[in-house]
Amino acid sequence: MTGIAKTPQAPYYAVIFASVRTEGDRGYQKMAEKMSELASRQPGFLGEESARDNHLGITVSYWESLEAIKGWKEHAAHQAAKERGKTEWYRNFSLRICKVERDDFFDV
Repeated sequence: MTGIAKTPQAPYYAVIFASVRTEGDRGYQKMAEKMSELASRQPGFLGEESARDNHLGITVSYWESLEAIKGWKEHAAHQAAKERGKTEWYRNFSLRICKVERDDFFDV
């Protein structure tokens, strides 16, 4: 996905995933694309935004509910990708879950 996600009227939830990559791809890009596509088909998924430079990446995914986030967290393919991320792709990462109370979108 590219651009700014068009989310519904608040409230909804945001999952903010920030990571610092290790050197080399080792299948990372292909897996990232697969996870993005798979997440987009999950119940409660609202959209995502992602940016990465050479090392730091930030992906924000938007969800209808905490239950929808939990469903994605527990998805078997996502769990396998997370484990591979811990052992191969990331030096470090953080995950934050926030409730979006206000959402203003400007299209100029």
